[in-house]
Amino acid sequence: KNMEHKNIAMEVLKKLLNDEIKTRTKKNLIQSKSLMEMLEKSIKKYHNKIITAAEVIEELIQLSKEIQEMDKEPKEMGLSDFEYAFYTAIANNDSAREVMEKDKLRELAIVLFEKVKANASIDWTIKESVKAKLKVIVKRTLRQYGYPPDMQKLATETVLKQAELLAEELAHRQ
Repeated sequence: KNMEHKNIAMEVLKKLLNDEIKTRTKKNLIQSKSLMEMLEKSIKKYHNKIITAAEVIEELIQLSKEIQEMDKEPKEMGLSDFEYAFYTAIANNDSAREVMEKDKLRELAIVLFEKVKANASIDWTIKESVKAKLKVIVKRTLRQYGYPPDMQKLATETVLKQAELLAEELAHRQ
């Protein structure tokens, strides 16, 4: 009976976290990807009998606490959710964090967000010309801010993917 309750609790927690992470996917690509990996890792350990139901519940509770902590970061940095999404897109690699200070990455995220917002039309994800123009703008901005050259291609792709996720929101805010 007790084991059954633990399994139910685990399934409920898993579903809640899964739904929460899916909601975040629309806003923040990098963050939601990392959270989903953490969730799947915990569940996999449980299914492979590496940890008990009680331990997986503990890990899932810990994950929910991490999500709450993550929610504080944009406010602490003085960034909107959109700006923070771009911040995570460009701060997602070690060499960028080593070469550039957090403040410079923060500033770059704001500039990228503003430039994407200014150039994103409602159908920009379909129009290749607009997409190409945005790609050039993102690349140029990364270069101007001294973003590590070896990571610029990946960062450009990530920023554009992030922009696509936010495209509808951005287009409606103009």
